[in-house]
Amino acid sequence: QVQLVDSGGGLVQPGGSLRLSCAASGSALDNYVIGWFRQAPGKEREGVSCISTSDGSTYYADSVKGRFTISRDSAKNTVYLQMNSLKPEDTAVYYCAAVPFGSYWSTSGVRYWGQGTQVTVSS
Repeated sequence: QVQLVDSGGGLVQPGGSLRLSCAASGSALDNYVIGWFRQAPGKEREGVSCISTSDGSTYYADSVKGRFTISRDSAKNTVYLQMNSLKPEDTAVYYCAAVPFGSYWSTSGVRYWGQGTQVTVSS
């Protein structure tokens, strides 16, 4: 069983930055890839970025490459998503998620979800 608590969302102007946090607890965390999906109003939930808790390998969606950076603090069992150069189209609810290692990074592969945090990019 894994519990995920995500935080750090808010309102920011275009071009601004935010940092999301996902605090993970539970057993066998090294068996999971942890990261974020997001869902904008009227759109499907999409994968944004993830990081392997075992070897640190990362994935980014094309839409966020070069602007977002995912990292982990193993001592705190926390994963961070640093979001820079934010755009209005980044507005969405961001959900922390855990996918078993070896499964596809997709909504169907998610075993555990965080509660979600709202990110709004607007002037």
